[in-house]
Amino acid sequence: MKIKNAIRLESAEREVAKLREVESSLFRTLKTAEDTGANVIEQARTSGELYLREAQFKADAMINEAKSKAKDTIEESDMRAKEILAEMEDRLKALVDNYKKIESSRDTLLSELKRLGSDALEHVERTRNSANTFDPEKHLAMAKRETRRAIFPNLEFELSRKSIVTEKEIVLEEQTILVEKNTKKVQKSFFDEIG
Repeated sequence: MKIKNAIRLESAEREVAKLREVESSLFRTLKTAEDTGANVIEQARTSGELYLREAQFKADAMINEAKSKAKDTIEESDMRAKEILAEMEDRLKALVDNYKKIESSRDTLLSELKRLGSDALEHVERTRNSANTFDPEKHLAMAKRETRRAIFPNLEFELSRKSIVTEKEIVLEEQTILVEKNTKKVQKSFFDEIG
């Protein structure tokens, strides 16, 4: 039995030695796994920080681009607003100039109308005054004399050769001369003259 015990003991010691080797191997594996885990965690942290920095960089770039675009848009809008204001000022100046011209034309027309009205009133007053001093008989006699001179330019010469002739005889003689002239002319109708 001693031998059996010794074999068992030896066998148990071998088993213990194997187990200690397995334990040592497991311990090394565990240590390696632990180190590897720590490395993986460190790499993950580093990678995460890199991703975070890259994301921050991209976000900063996007923010800067957005700010730049916003600035450009604001400047463009500001410039366009200034152009529109300048155009509006020019149009307003043109409207004011047109208004002043129209106002000046209106004033000119009003003064012209006043002058015309005043002239018309003066003409009416002169006509009224001349109508009060107008002698129709005298005017008629003068018109007859001038008409006779125009129609019968030699009549005064012929009358001066004759003795004193009354106004009725002059009229009668004029009528006779007119009748003679009319009988000499060939009478034409209205339609003959226009045809």
